[in-house]
Amino acid sequence: MDETLWAGRVVVGVDGSPESRLAADWAAVEATARGRGLTVVHAVLPPVGSSSFGPSMPVGLNVMAEIRDGALAELDAIAASLSAPDIRTHVEVGSPSGTLIGASETSSMVVVGSRGQGGFKGLILGSVSTQVATHAVSPAIVVRALPDPGADTVVVGIDGNPGSTSAIDFAFEMASRHGWRLVAVHAWEAPAYDVLVVPSTAGAIPLDDLSAEEARLSAETLAGFTADYPDVVVEESIVHGSARSAIIEASARAALVVVGTRGHGQVVGAVIGSVSHGVLHHARVPVAVISGRRTARVTP
Repeated sequence: MDETLWAGRVVVGVDGSPESRLAADWAAVEATARGRGLTVVHAVLPPVGSSSFGPSMPVGLNVMAEIRDGALAELDAIAASLSAPDIRTHVEVGSPSGTLIGASETSSMVVVGSRGQGGFKGLILGSVSTQVATHAVSPAIVVRALPDPGADTVVVGIDGNPGSTSAIDFAFEMASRHGWRLVAVHAWEAPAYDVLVVPSTAGAIPLDDLSAEEARLSAETLAGFTADYPDVVVEESIVHGSARSAIIEASARAALVVVGTRGHGQVVGAVIGSVSHGVLHHARVPVAVISGRRTARVTP
């Protein structure tokens, strides 16, 4: 794989779907804002025929060359319509998710469209976007729809884990770069009765005290970032309730939502966290998923 295609660049995957075209538009604007090159990539798996005796031989090299040439012509046409000064196009023979995840090791960010109809009403996310959001090293932006032209807010969820810290850092950087306000959503939940009983104490902890403590933790988490980004106007939203619902509600008119990943389970929800997973499925604006796994090879 040619590293010059990815290193320090904004990489967007295009597959012909309307969502991927929106992703390309978003990526072009972001690449220009960052002064980064843009790589528009399409990945294809070699078609394999089948018969009653099982899979047949792969197609010939001449057929693959025709497929690649056709795909490259389409990418070049898309690139010609994008408003970015430095655009490269590339057709990769291989897995789309594998290509983008590999690119994320050195790219500035990877951008992918959301597509596909899930098994439940309202859950719409394609397998490629899910895999990229779960495993990308650099920030992964999933685009289902573009935000309103006047949107000027970035919403970030905070909960104190390392992935959350990386997400806050990215959200502040985006807010500073684009002149956006930042809404930091810190949601917490407690049992649905008036007080939380703690067996080791003499009494109970009122929910008002818990709320004040959560507010203090939120302020401490944001303190270092507000000092580093004095130009960013910050609004703290302390919510007693579901973090997923709070972030989705806050993002209704946002330009971008930023969430972190957490955990290393065997299913998607456990890998990226149930909150991030839910936001990806329900948010109607671009969502940035920040892994916290950045290495020295990744150029921000």
